[in-house]
Amino acid sequence: MTSAPIADGVPRGRLRGRRIAVTGAASGIGRATARLFALEGAALALLDRDPLGLKKTAQETGGSCFEVDITAEDELTDAAERAAEELGGIDGVVNAAGIMFRGRAADVPAAEWRRVLEVNLTGTYLVTRCFLPWLTREAAASVVNIASAQGLLPNSPGYTAYAASKGGIIALTKALAAELAPHVRVNCVSPGMVDTAMADGHRNAAANYALKRIADPSEIAAALLFLTSAEASYVTGSVLGVDGGRAFH
Repeated sequence: MTSAPIADGVPRGRLRGRRIAVTGAASGIGRATARLFALEGAALALLDRDPLGLKKTAQETGGSCFEVDITAEDELTDAAERAAEELGGIDGVVNAAGIMFRGRAADVPAAEWRRVLEVNLTGTYLVTRCFLPWLTREAAASVVNIASAQGLLPNSPGYTAYAASKGGIIALTKALAAELAPHVRVNCVSPGMVDTAMADGHRNAAANYALKRIADPSEIAAALLFLTSAEASYVTGSVLGVDGGRAFH
């Protein structure tokens, strides 16, 4: 059983006037987030290393494209400056870029371990750091990261590197929330399996979830919208599980 997408094409304006950078915007959760945020009135800076996917998302959302590798600090610094100039500032960041990696600890070379942490954890840190000069100028800025149910409850063999990277994002979120308060809120969403390319070959995981299905990307985008919006104005340092009941089932 699959869910219906959250975004119904009806503008609501919950992000009207906001200028938000979304990484991983070329596909998956990042694209779903860009679509929903555009419906809610946000001006978007779309970041990804996939130019074709970025172009498609930009056509759907009216966002501005910035082709960038989130592990390359020089590229990110330049992209952040150009995005802030084009949008007139940045007051929100959604760190949706990341990679899935499967492999047992005994079989994973150190280089692969480092790559997973570099993209998922260090990339999240670098993106946030590069946008801080603009975020800290705003009275109600926000950063929302994407962790994983594996980061909260790493009970599936073969996900050690991935779980470590996502657990690191949870700790990073809390540390940044303490450091950047009171002007910048920092939270994260912890999804279970989501119906994206990363789930290829693993959609049978639905049996492990209380709701007996995996998530539609729009359902994760809806949680990101809440944490970015003024409705979450008193929420920071939080980890919102959006995992269909995986954590307790």
